This record gives sequence, structure tokens and C-alpha cells, in this order.
Amino acid sequence: MLSLYPAIEPFNHYHLNVTNDATASKEPAGKHQIYIEQCGNPLGIPVVFLHGGPGSGCQPKHRCYFDPALYHIILFDQRGCGRSRPYGSLTQNTTAHIIDDMELIRQHIGIDKWLVFGGSWGATLALCYARQFPEQVSGLLLRGVFLARKQDIDWVYSENGAAKIFPEAWSHLVADLPCLQQAQPLAEVYQQLTSGDTKLSNTIFNKLQYWEASLIYWQELVSIEEFNLAQTNVKQLATTVQDKIPAIIQLHYSMNECFIATTPLLECIYNIRHIPTTIIHGRYDMVCPLEQAWQLKKHWPEAQLLIIEMAGHVADEPKITDALIKATNAFAKR
Repeated sequence: MLSLYPAIEPFNHYHLNVTNDATASKEPAGKHQIYIEQCGNPLGIPVVFLHGGPGSGCQPKHRCYFDPALYHIILFDQRGCGRSRPYGSLTQNTTAHIIDDMELIRQHIGIDKWLVFGGSWGATLALCYARQFPEQVSGLLLRGVFLARKQDIDWVYSENGAAKIFPEAWSHLVADLPCLQQAQPLAEVYQQLTSGDTKLSNTIFNKLQYWEASLIYWQELVSIEEFNLAQTNVKQLATTVQDKIPAIIQLHYSMNECFIATTPLLECIYNIRHIPTTIIHGRYDMVCPLEQAWQLKKHWPEAQLLIIEMAGHVADEPKITDALIKATNAFAKR
């Protein structure tokens, strides 16, 4: 079974200023500044890594899904995320803006075409970018497909989805919310999370963390008491607004149906079906159920769908990692 390539450091990293129409800007801090890093072989196969979330950011391990001798690896933190500035900004922060940022990055680096690699929300972005700029995509590698339909968001944030599989964690999340908000609590959770009442905000944040961890790490599910103790031991219980930024951005996108409700992904496949595509999805993905990847495959017969048995959502799971490394190696040989 294959594992990640050894850790590497970027050969270049910097911030790129962008204006709201995603053109290069020489203006000082105040506009979005996208953090970019390049790793591996600058003359190798260009690949861009799209992190999940929305709201998270790139990590050193994300550089390691690609043979550094063969790949020119480009990573960037999306608007408001990670090392991009201003951190946590929701202004001009939509899917369309991120797609434009990607194209600006490609042009700035001077790449003709690139392999687009994305998991979960990153897979959503990969599909959105490909349908807008199909001629700039040499291939797609999608993991844990998220189609961002209302039903996919409701799976995570309503009583009629994963709540039926994890009723204990769901009950813990909604127990203290107003009764009328408990079935569809997304807006109320966001309101409490962004509240100026620190105690209220911290409480809902920690409940939300446990709910999402239950779905992500379902094979190692722990009690709320064990979870809180573990978080306390590594000092991860929220204490500041900064701690909550990834969750705030994620809920911001979720409440807005990821800003693509009027252009559903499954209805816009026709112009990208020629792009070599591999879809990797865990059979027991509790965040993005397999039905999403299955529907994508039905609309896209040319794409290769690999269903990974006894695996879930996380790219770190050995079987998922193995499949991803095999896919990047196969693309390099192609």
C-alpha cells in the first residue's frame, strides 16, 4: 500500500494581490492577498492542489501526494483562509472569486494547463473551475465528491441526513437551540457562532466541532466527554474569534449553497467530459455520501470512479491515500 511522498519545502512562496475582479493589483494590504507556494520540479507536470473546507487551508502534507521529481506542485490558501489575507474576510468571498483567483494564479505562474486535484469542497471547486476554463485543465483528480446541492448541505446540517446515523452527536449539537430551529439549525448555529457573547459562541463552536468530527472520524467515534478532554489536552477548544474562522467560512458558504445553486454541477458536465478524470470515494463517506460521486459518474460515463471499500471521507485514511498516490503516479505516466 502506497503512502505519502517524503516531506518537502516550497522552492517559492509569496502573496499575490488580487482585486475583486481577480486581476493583478499593486494596491497595498486591504484587498485579498492570496498565499501561494510552489514545490517539487519547476519543469515538471503542473498540478494545483485545492484544499477543502470551505475555510481550511493548505498543510505541508498536501505537497506530498505527488512525486516531487515529476510534478510542479502549486498550492494556495483560498480567500480568507490559512495564510491568505485578510484572514477570515467574507467580503468578495464566493466560489466565483476563488475560480477567478485560480485562473489568475495559473497565468501569473505561466502555466498552459494543469492537473486539478481537489477533495470534498476542493472537488467542488475543481469541477467549477474546469467547466469555466476547460482548455486549461489537463486532468481532474477528485476525492470525496461534494456536489453542493441543497440536499448535500442538508445531509450535514439538517435532522434528515447524517443525524439519523449519529443521533447522539446531533442531539448534542441542537439540544439548546430554539425548538423551531432544531430541524434546520444552520442559520441559528451561524448566528451563535458569530455572536459577541463569547460563552455562547464557544459553546456552539465546540458542539459543532464534535458533530463534524463524528462524521469525519466515524470509525473512531468517541463520547463528547472524551472529545472535549482530548481537545483540552491539545489546547484546541476555542478561545478567540481566530479559532472559529474556518467554521465561520464553512457555514457562510453552506448558507449560500456555495454560491452555485443557479448553475448545478450535474447540469454543466457536457463541456468537460473530454477531460481525463479519476474520482476516488470512500464507500462509507459520512460527510459526502457516495451517492454524489455515483451521480457524477452517471452524468459522466467517461470518468473513472474508484469506490474504496471500508473507507470514509478523510484523505489520510490509508486506503484513500493509497488510491490517490496511485492516481497521481498513473497520470504522470500518461
